[in-house]
Amino acid sequence: MASMRSLKELAREHARQTPEEKYRQMTEAPVAPLIRSLAAPSIVANLVTAIYNISDMFFVGMLGTSAAGAIGVAFVAMTAIQAVGFYFGQGVGNAVSRHLGAREVEQAKRFVSVGLAITMLAGVVIAVVGNILIEPICVIGGATPTILPYAETFIGIIFVGAPFMAASLLLNLILRFEGEAFFSMFAMIAGNVLNICLTPLLMFAFNMGIAGSSISTVVSQLLSFCLLFAEIQRLSPTPVSRKSIRPTKSIMREINNGGIPSFVRQIMLAVSTTLLNNAAGPYGDAAVAAMAVVQRATSFANYIQIGFGQGFQPVCGFNIGAKNYRRVREGFFYSMKVSTAIVLVIGIFTSVLAPQVIWLFRADPEVVADGTLTLRLTSFTIAFTGDALIANFALQTSGHMWLATILGACRLGLVLGPVVVLLSSRLGFFGVQIAQPVSDVITGIIAVPMVVWLLRDYARLEKEQQEA
Repeated sequence: MASMRSLKELAREHARQTPEEKYRQMTEAPVAPLIRSLAAPSIVANLVTAIYNISDMFFVGMLGTSAAGAIGVAFVAMTAIQAVGFYFGQGVGNAVSRHLGAREVEQAKRFVSVGLAITMLAGVVIAVVGNILIEPICVIGGATPTILPYAETFIGIIFVGAPFMAASLLLNLILRFEGEAFFSMFAMIAGNVLNICLTPLLMFAFNMGIAGSSISTVVSQLLSFCLLFAEIQRLSPTPVSRKSIRPTKSIMREINNGGIPSFVRQIMLAVSTTLLNNAAGPYGDAAVAAMAVVQRATSFANYIQIGFGQGFQPVCGFNIGAKNYRRVREGFFYSMKVSTAIVLVIGIFTSVLAPQVIWLFRADPEVVADGTLTLRLTSFTIAFTGDALIANFALQTSGHMWLATILGACRLGLVLGPVVVLLSSRLGFFGVQIAQPVSDVITGIIAVPMVVWLLRDYARLEKEQQEA
């Protein structure tokens, strides 16, 4: 990973770049160093997010096991908000990278302005409808009677921040797809650092309890949104303009094709969390809290994979637009290989120290006992999803909407759903514990033929390009 000094140098380099220089960098610079330079800021930002998740779980856990369980339930609602942000962010970002690669800057500008306007509107709808239906949402999310009051308080406030949370994800992804990962990282880190500092202050100094954690999250997301918007206006070749807010059928179709896989992936994440929470619910609040803790603990490895995927996506999009398919294949192989290796190393660490890691989140012997086996198994099987995740990003950026959607839904719903129902009914709580690891392995196997097909398709396009 790049050092902080090299990230600063990268910022200075990007600040000097014209659109033409950016185009040459994305289509001509050596692929491996280019992906590293784009992945490093994404990984740093993702890891800071993971640190926030850990600190948030730690502080909320001080209120009791039921409050810790509420964070797992709230994850369902937050994932729904993120689904909207990722839908428009990936849809707009994929389109922007391809149009910039094809040197169609004005069209790229229209996508950004339309995407931001619609994302904010969708966030307002979530805020209103979510608070109207707050109790059934919490119950469906797996809240037990003792968890429900905490979950309603936390989620109700989170829904208020939905417009800015979704819009932050949109702008963050647009900057990444334009190859400006450093500036995206800066805004996301600023928001997360504020969140880490503000959460204990509001929770304990101002005696706001779990509401302090959710208020801190909303305020921090608002800060990130403001910084990202300023960066888009100041640095991006596609600044937001009211004159460009002209949605057309072709624009919406292209956004939909690029965004549907991410939307389904996020919705399936909410579904998987709901399934696991409900399957663990009969075994008590400690079991629900344990599943939430494991989800947070494994996010480190998952964010590494996502970081390399985010580093690969702009390279993929620019070079598809420029019809340089050799670089696309080279970037795919590199991203998959490096991200899988790093995740395996992290998996060894979290497996060996599983009880200690669980204890950091929630110092409850029952939670530690319930979560240790799950964390150990998931620490290794998450590596099986590395090829699936990179393939999913590649399929999505290439415009293969349905394949990307199916693959993205496998680990988090299409596979997990039947697995958790079957194993929990046969093996009890042990079946709940091994459901996600089993789903990871099955998803990795499903990804193999898709990866082979995708790489052969790139090879075919490369051959046609050479012969043209």
